[in-house]
Amino acid sequence: MKILIVGLGSMGKRRVRNLQHLKAGEIFGYDPRPDRCRESEERYGIQTFSDFERAMSLSPDIMIVSTPPDLHTHYALIAARNNLHFFTEASVIDDGMDELIALCDEKNIVAAPSCTMRFNPSVRVIKDLVDGGALGRVLTGSYHLGIYLPDWHPWEDYRSFYAAKKDTGGCREMVPFELVWLIWVMGKVVTVSGFKSKLSDLDVDVDDAYQILLRFESGAFLSLAVDILARVFCFNCRLVLEKGLIDWAWNDKKVRVYSSDNGGWREYPEPAGLVLDGYVAAEEMYIEELKCFLDAVRGKGQWPYTLREDRDILKVLYASERSSDEGTHIKVQQ
Repeated sequence: MKILIVGLGSMGKRRVRNLQHLKAGEIFGYDPRPDRCRESEERYGIQTFSDFERAMSLSPDIMIVSTPPDLHTHYALIAARNNLHFFTEASVIDDGMDELIALCDEKNIVAAPSCTMRFNPSVRVIKDLVDGGALGRVLTGSYHLGIYLPDWHPWEDYRSFYAAKKDTGGCREMVPFELVWLIWVMGKVVTVSGFKSKLSDLDVDVDDAYQILLRFESGAFLSLAVDILARVFCFNCRLVLEKGLIDWAWNDKKVRVYSSDNGGWREYPEPAGLVLDGYVAAEEMYIEELKCFLDAVRGKGQWPYTLREDRDILKVLYASERSSDEGTHIKVQQ
């Protein structure tokens, strides 16, 4: 199997490592920046190109799209038009998605928008606990994700990469990334109320904080806070259920669960994982994610998250932004 990685930045290099770990086949890469091509050649021993047509001339079987978010659909469309199965990082812009969905349906292409957090072991524990029903229904909850933009890519000027651009700003990208797993656990969002703003003195023209209240079809609601201001990485999730509480803090590496039936706490530790320098998350969930994609390509399973779901999650993001602009609750049209 021949696999083309499009984009050799932080995530592209991670995908190269994942695929090499899985012994997935012949891997080669494209990036318009020669320095990134050289780095990937030296680190991973892969062939690289700074000319996209030359890379495509090697006739890949699969494309992995790890570009900045505003280019994801562009390259996914190229993959679909060339009958290539593809995996793409999380979306933030829906331009071209209707055409992409139609093409993939017509050609029976495995189209895999990223859903990384669904492979996180703690998220899977939370999903099982909620679905199991022993704690009753989720009633309400809160979730905060914060990171300081200059610390996100410490190897480069924070003003130069996609998280510092208006359409692909760090908060704007992280909101749908987290909604992928929150909606998987909580169900369909029907109404949102949001605030977004530039609050800091960071030298970027982006909204650096989002606060969103989500109302779910079940009747539950959850407050979602995302910012690129926190000087220490923050990741805290708490769900209040009829018969208990689920508490997850990323740095604790465990889910804590309180049950009113027995009046006690139970802990679900995460398995030890490999976290490389410059990264927050361990490699294992990314490896499992790509394994699932490769299995789907080989006919050994199905990809669990569709382009239609990806498009619908962006509607939640856009509704929250409209809510902030208009100062009103917005019903999500899906």
